Amino acid sequence: MVLLGTVVNGAAIIAGTLIGTVSSRIPEQTKTTIMQGLALVVSVIGLQMAMKSEQFLLVIGSLVLGGILGEYWNLEGKLNDLGKWIERKTGAASEGSVAQAFVTATLVYVVGAMAILGALDSGLRNDHSILFTKSLIDGFTAIMFTATLGYGVLFSAIPVMLYQGVLALCAAQINQFVPQALLDAFIAEVTSAGGIMILAIGLNLLGIVKIRVANFLPALLIAAILVSSLYLMPLMF
Repeated sequence: MVLLGTVVNGAAIIAGTLIGTVSSRIPEQTKTTIMQGLALVVSVIGLQMAMKSEQFLLVIGSLVLGGILGEYWNLEGKLNDLGKWIERKTGAASEGSVAQAFVTATLVYVVGAMAILGALDSGLRNDHSILFTKSLIDGFTAIMFTATLGYGVLFSAIPVMLYQGVLALCAAQINQFVPQALLDAFIAEVTSAGGIMILAIGLNLLGIVKIRVANFLPALLIAAILVSSLYLMPLMF
């Protein structure tokens, strides 16, 4: 089953959220300490991913162009609007809490190498081990996020399953048309760009700065386009 890893990942986030809801009686000071610890871990993971690049100028270009497109489309605002719509539908007691939890969790779970590699492995080789590992990490993180940010984390399971599911379903076609060298370069540069975004999420969680991370999401697509262009250019001339 191609989508098994994706389904398990979504279920892990939902289960983690439910456990985290039970843990909501954790004292505020303890919640703050837990969130700071998570933020530090997220930042370190982002740094490790960012160093995967073999052509860092390409990553810089991707972030600049992606940021321009993201600001033009106001992706951060649209994600927050979606979170606020969920708040209204669920009757959240604390306005803004569901939106913040939804946006933060979605970005952490979606923007990462394991999401891409895991979905590709599921589709290409029917190997779900990466997504199973990601499920354990995401489930535990969901517990902590829910205990500190609220139950809005639950709704992040939807974009995670859609994103990874589409990648897994398309992977067989990707394998037929994309050479392995190009696929490796694509994964390296997209991972690096995603790592920088995850680092930004960590900084946001620490309260050091407020970065509109969602507005950089087009950088992932731009990185893929630039990598493909550089790979095909020598073949064309």
